[in-house]
Amino acid sequence: MHYVNSKSILSPKNGMNLYRGCSHGCIYCDSRSEIYNMNHKFEDIEVKQNALELLKKELIKRPKAMIGTGAMTDPYIPLEKRLQYVRKSLELIYRYGFGFTCITKSDLILRDLDLLKKINEKTKVVVQMTITTANDDLCSILEPNVCPTSRRVEVLKILNDEGIPTVVWLCPILPYINDTEENINAIIDYCVESNVYGVLCFEMGLTLREGNREYFYQKLDENFPGLKEKYIKKFGKNYVLPSPNNNKLMNIFKKRTSEHGILSDNEKIFEYLSGFPQTTVQSKLI
Repeated sequence: MHYVNSKSILSPKNGMNLYRGCSHGCIYCDSRSEIYNMNHKFEDIEVKQNALELLKKELIKRPKAMIGTGAMTDPYIPLEKRLQYVRKSLELIYRYGFGFTCITKSDLILRDLDLLKKINEKTKVVVQMTITTANDDLCSILEPNVCPTSRRVEVLKILNDEGIPTVVWLCPILPYINDTEENINAIIDYCVESNVYGVLCFEMGLTLREGNREYFYQKLDENFPGLKEKYIKKFGKNYVLPSPNNNKLMNIFKKRTSEHGILSDNEKIFEYLSGFPQTTVQSKLI
């Protein structure tokens, strides 16, 4: 871990990254890619030590909107337990009347359930949870340092019981690893049980760029001997690596989500995530 001072904390579209780098260890993580110009070891988390001060200044002057986080770094990395930057950010978001959405794989989000409920009552909260495999043993290989899928499903159910809407990211689906009918059907079963609002899926496959490709292939050698060579022969250095089962699995995905009334149109889901309610309860700033 190391600290830096940042010039800003919110993007033009109200995206927020309190940390850079991650310790979850997901073998496929695109954020490792060289294109993002991360000039430190990925596991050496960069902490924006002036983030809360910057956030307060931004929230005071910006129009009310949804504040999003987690696109580059899971906000609920283990370091957050001690630093509580996310929790303190939620306090500011609640105080100034904004909404909140995040992408995570961690059950640490339940620590902040009290604040999430308060924000949701005042404006809007949507929690996005990534699920790549229904198998906990495989999950421990693909995403080794974060809670297993079964626990994430428990989190989704708790959030649903507390009235907080959820969206699942069903990606990436790795060719020859988790691109099976059994896996896709089991994940959708979980989504139905958890009453999720929508499921984001960008076809069945993954993307590899310089930086994350090397790490991914290293992990294939460690956990799936011989599979790296199969990837190289099939995909070369392509950016997009579609599953050979893509068409069949996408048909299953679309059919089953439609049958259960789960939104699967990515564009509509993103509109929902960014949509800020026009009528909110105003509270006195303290």
